[in-house]
Amino acid sequence: MTKDLTEIRGTLAALFQRHKSLFKITDNGSNIEAHGTVEAVQDKKKVDGFYFASIVPKPKDVRFYFFPIYTHAKEISPLLNEELKKALKGKSCFHIKSLSEESVARLEEMTDTAVALYQQNKWLAE
Repeated sequence: MTKDLTEIRGTLAALFQRHKSLFKITDNGSNIEAHGTVEAVQDKKKVDGFYFASIVPKPKDVRFYFFPIYTHAKEISPLLNEELKKALKGKSCFHIKSLSEESVARLEEMTDTAVALYQQNKWLAE
């Protein structure tokens, strides 16, 4: 289990790298965002890439905004373990203060599942 926020940020960023060919990743040195690379409709607007997730480091935690848990709650929510359930604030924002190996595995599974779901909806390239 790690409580090092820099390490947690790096672990979360690696989730995007697993599918980097499908994402447009923006990293300003602090915050990281991942969007799809295909034109899609989001909130009744045409966008260049559907929003997937972002990472925002804060002084006491790392915020992980994971939009697929909002768009596909029925499929993603069962993949959460207790640690991730406790970190979830609101519908799609995790406040991560520590991260176990089990939670990293769950996050990888959540990301893989979400990528497949977004591809089915044509929000991500195949």
